[in-house]
Amino acid sequence: MHKINMMLLEPKKDIFSQLIKEATRDELLWMNGFLSGVLSSEKDYTGNVSGNNIAAKPKIEKLTILYATETGNAKSLATKFAATSKKIGIKTKLTSVEQYRLSDLQKEEYFFVVISTQGDGEPPLAAAKFFNAIHEGDLILPKLKYGVLALGDSSYPLFCQAGEDVDKQLELRGARRVVPLQKCDTDYDEVANNWFESHIVSLNASQPSNSAAPAIIKKSSAKKIYNGRVITNFNLNDKDSHKETHHIEIEAEDIEYTPGDALGVVPENPIHAIEEILHLSGLQANTKVVWKDSEYEIFDLLKNKLQIIYLHERVVNKYALVVGQEIPETRMNLTDLLKIYPVKNTDELLQVIQILEPIVPRLYSISSSPEAHGGEVHITVARDKFLVNEKEEVGLCSHYLTQLPIDTNLNFYIHPNKVFRMPSEYSDVIMIGPGTGVAPFRSFLFERDAQGASGKNWLFFGDQHFTSDFLYQTEIQSFLDSGVLTKFNGAFSRDQEHKVYVQHKMLQEAEELFEWLETGAYIYICGAKEPMSFDVEKTLVEIIATQKHIDESQAVAYIENMREAGRLLKDVY
Repeated sequence: MHKINMMLLEPKKDIFSQLIKEATRDELLWMNGFLSGVLSSEKDYTGNVSGNNIAAKPKIEKLTILYATETGNAKSLATKFAATSKKIGIKTKLTSVEQYRLSDLQKEEYFFVVISTQGDGEPPLAAAKFFNAIHEGDLILPKLKYGVLALGDSSYPLFCQAGEDVDKQLELRGARRVVPLQKCDTDYDEVANNWFESHIVSLNASQPSNSAAPAIIKKSSAKKIYNGRVITNFNLNDKDSHKETHHIEIEAEDIEYTPGDALGVVPENPIHAIEEILHLSGLQANTKVVWKDSEYEIFDLLKNKLQIIYLHERVVNKYALVVGQEIPETRMNLTDLLKIYPVKNTDELLQVIQILEPIVPRLYSISSSPEAHGGEVHITVARDKFLVNEKEEVGLCSHYLTQLPIDTNLNFYIHPNKVFRMPSEYSDVIMIGPGTGVAPFRSFLFERDAQGASGKNWLFFGDQHFTSDFLYQTEIQSFLDSGVLTKFNGAFSRDQEHKVYVQHKMLQEAEELFEWLETGAYIYICGAKEPMSFDVEKTLVEIIATQKHIDESQAVAYIENMREAGRLLKDVY
């Protein structure tokens, strides 16, 4: 056996160093994969690569990358992953979960899933069929080698739950995990890219072992928590309105955000509810209790940490087990549970404390511009009112925020939305945002004005009444007068006998709207997912089909091409 010289001769070393210095990141990645393939191929006894293997054929010939997304973040990452794997010679299929043929699952060999988690640990709506399929006990996937990247927000109790479920179910179906599950918080880019690149190169260099256990990854948050001060809080609606929508301005040091981002806040529980729980339990406000390995006074714990309003069904079920009673499937406040199905003693109440979940943060689209409102962040909050068993209730966080006095300190964080971003300053923009959906577009307009952007701006806004519900009317008029806002259409649904919504205004402007699309305009939709966002997309299909003289399926394809090109973007809830 020859001794291997680990040093390059000087001329070769110079060439190698110059190549490394001038290479792009993608070229370095390709070289890494190529060299790994060369080194792992058959060699003769002198250490020279066999002529039959000089092409360094990839170990992985085919890879499928499936993404399930709600906001577009999972798709954006999956697209980057696919580009990376193609560069190192792997034939890669990139597909969304709604377009994936479930019958192909049993034919797959290497299979990576990128999936986000919504709300209470749920997968994106489009992933329902895929989720149901992998939960079927008779599905067997002995050939499948897989990896899962999960996106989530660690402020939520069921962090990355959808990704954990996919990882677990694929293993139960007989598939082999070849890379560990990776859970990513809101600041995910570097972690996600490193996860994929390191594993795809190592898999391509050598065959994985038979047992690849999931990595134990701590639920750490990369968020920066800001402590701000409320400097403005007023109702945008007139006194005659049935609505209450507050414009709230918060001052904070060194705050960083981008138009399109959201502000995350954990609300406090109402004092009267806490006092009622203590009265029903007989505990004192300063009673010390341990929760999640930390000690708190029970008053502070109930006020700042625990969800006690409108408990999830899974928590109510756990409560029923603690008190030993049958409780119908329902959502209920803790105070009502304690009244109707009381605990027997203090020990049972302390058991109930342990099953309660953290208060879930709420996200609000930012309505200010970092260029125009330096040192401040603004949000637009509709105070939510609804009936539960014929009793009017208010949303925990919207009520909390709208009642905050001036000079109140408020902790919050910035939730980045890497998909809902403004285009270049030269691009034209069509913004469709009824109600509080106008919030990010106020941010866009102030930002484009401050930057001197030359692209045209068109806003569609809608609400109930012109006189009482025209949010930011004065500012919108000012943007029209200055030319920042090229065109505005308002739809006030209750001001005439037949209700008029933003999609009706779009139809009235069909010819010009289509001209904007044909010349490269971007469309942004923000507000209620259902029915607003569906109605707006349906109207876009109708406008394109009519103006372009094509059938509906061709118009749908036109819309999909816009979506693929990043020219149709949504932030809906």
